[in-house]
Amino acid sequence: MAVNKFSWRQNKAPGGVCLRKTQIVGQTQQLKHINRDPETSIYIMTSSPKFNIFTFSNKIIWLIFSIIALPTTYIVISYKTILLEWRLISISQSPIIFTIILDPLGIIFAITVLFISANVLRFSLIYMAGEKYQNRFTILVLLFILSINLLIFLPHFIILLLGWDGLGITSFILVIYYQNSKSLGAGIITALTNRVGDVMLLLAIAWTLNQGHWLIINMWESSILKYQVIAIIIAAITKRAQIPFSSWLPAAIAAPTPVSALVHSSTLVTAGVFLIIRFYNFLHSLPYFNSIILFIAVSTIFIAGLRATTECDIKKIIALSTLSQLGIIITSIGLNAPNLAYFHIVTHALFKALLFICAGAFINEHLHTQDLRWIGNLLFQMPTASACITLANLALCGFPFIAGFYSKDLIIEASININHNLFIVIVAFFRLGLTSFYSIRFRLVVLWGPNLCNSFMQVKEQIKIILPTILLGTMSIIAGRSIRWATFLTNNMYILPSSIKLIPLVIVTFGVLFAWIINSNISLNKSARIKIRILHYASCIIWNLVPLSTQFIIKLPLTTAHQYMKTVDQGWFEIISGQGFFYSSTLTSNIVLNITPKQPTIYLTISATLLITLITSIIIFNI
Repeated sequence: MAVNKFSWRQNKAPGGVCLRKTQIVGQTQQLKHINRDPETSIYIMTSSPKFNIFTFSNKIIWLIFSIIALPTTYIVISYKTILLEWRLISISQSPIIFTIILDPLGIIFAITVLFISANVLRFSLIYMAGEKYQNRFTILVLLFILSINLLIFLPHFIILLLGWDGLGITSFILVIYYQNSKSLGAGIITALTNRVGDVMLLLAIAWTLNQGHWLIINMWESSILKYQVIAIIIAAITKRAQIPFSSWLPAAIAAPTPVSALVHSSTLVTAGVFLIIRFYNFLHSLPYFNSIILFIAVSTIFIAGLRATTECDIKKIIALSTLSQLGIIITSIGLNAPNLAYFHIVTHALFKALLFICAGAFINEHLHTQDLRWIGNLLFQMPTASACITLANLALCGFPFIAGFYSKDLIIEASININHNLFIVIVAFFRLGLTSFYSIRFRLVVLWGPNLCNSFMQVKEQIKIILPTILLGTMSIIAGRSIRWATFLTNNMYILPSSIKLIPLVIVTFGVLFAWIINSNISLNKSARIKIRILHYASCIIWNLVPLSTQFIIKLPLTTAHQYMKTVDQGWFEIISGQGFFYSSTLTSNIVLNITPKQPTIYLTISATLLITLITSIIIFNI
């Protein structure tokens, strides 16, 4: 119950006491009853508080998580798939069926999404505390979570669009949430890029019409197989931001940090991967499917890793690491190991959400600055967040016996063991070194580097940030081993010599040492990365993907539209349209008035002549 205090002045009057309100403290709500304190003469109004979804949203998600935790355990351990169907309507003996699938693949991912969402919403209580429209923000985030769950549990191709388009619409609204020019530009790039995938998905639905159903778990080969597969691949790579649609993912950090934690961990970027895993048996029937997505994934890993080594925005570094990890996941699918890809989706979602929450805590305590060079010396000021972000970075690098190790190590072993060209193996090992390089660079600057922000600013770790970081940190430690023990996801086993098994650990160590040397002994003005101008410039704009996906695409339409406006709309149309006729008639009238004598009879004569001419013309044309 909320308590509002009123100060009243008592004025004696005939027939009783007159009470007049002089001051209100607190928020006025529905009045229940008023009690008077005899010592202070203060009247206390007890009121019923309004329901605030911003405060209770994480509790609602925790309740749903608790309800489905036991059924999830049963389905996963028993390895059962439950398919529920409702026939909505039948048209010409063709039924329209609403289908829900409950299988270990979907329900593990759903409970991971709920676990991350509950912690992110708990973190948003701190990060969005000063937000004016807190309920609106919370409702958008809940719609975002609902959309990914619709995508998980609805195997019907058409109904799946509810979740697919729901993710696109809510992500656009959340990216432009701060309503400035940067947010709007990022939102437009995000929306337009994802609309390409939406169009491809609609085309795939149309091409699937000849099968007589739209269940993605029961599709077979047809004469238009390659068109369906290509459309689904393009739809998936736009959502997961692979080459050449990678520029929207770093731009999407314009959204609030809690939204970024969801987008980059378990919702928007994983939707495309989850779609490919659902469709894998159907897509794999195309001869060159694995080679195509393997090439796309390797290119994305290489570009995103190099880009992250020169970035100074905290959230963008984490976003680029997401891009690199998505490349690893798609590499696993290209190596014909979709279970390993799914395993890495789950573990990556946990430590990536932890990374964003810890980074958001740092940003929140430094007046919302995201520049890496302004933040430093946080090891002792924010010990819990510093320990958790170190743990998340170790999981990102694949440090032994943490969650990320169990999935990444298997993917690297698969890339070595499966028969394909040497380039894939080299890029896989090179990516390991890049990941450890930018992770250690991040920690050196933020945790142990000097603080260049306001020296009079007090950095304090808030209590509410401790619970979500500890929960996600615990899962980032035990999730990999637990999933490997309890589920079907890791039935792959590769036998390799010890010398090859130790190569990833050696490369990670070299990356750590190289980052330590570069960031400790070389000043900013003499940086080797900045000296190579071409590589530095190409890396800063994601190897020209930003201009290619924005300026290059819109330059020709904008230039054509500008020339059309100048030559046609503001050119000939101005002359031959009503405005041009008005201008020429006015000019002619002024010339005539200037050259004619200023006498009334002349004006009458001209008017009569024009009137006679007009009447004659009308008569002639009517005849």
